[in-house]
Amino acid sequence: MTGNEVFVGKKPLMSYVLAVVTQFSEGNSDVIIKARGKTINRAVDIAQIVKNKFAKDAVVGAVKIGTDEVEAKEGGKINVSTIEIQLKK
Repeated sequence: MTGNEVFVGKKPLMSYVLAVVTQFSEGNSDVIIKARGKTINRAVDIAQIVKNKFAKDAVVGAVKIGTDEVEAKEGGKINVSTIEIQLKK
């Protein structure tokens, strides 16, 4: 993990927005929002909130989608979708 990545989980949405805005204020010119599975929609929401409300000069850069293979609770492996959204300032 590098310093300019924000991994989306189950915290309140604004926690992640604050993390992205903080990265910008610390001098990072680009921040990558990463999510997988059910949190992908939250990652998109975070990117849009940052871009439209807090860092109006930010633009969406590369968007990467993929699949990770993870261990299932019941055993075996399952595929989980992933997304990386780059915000540039």
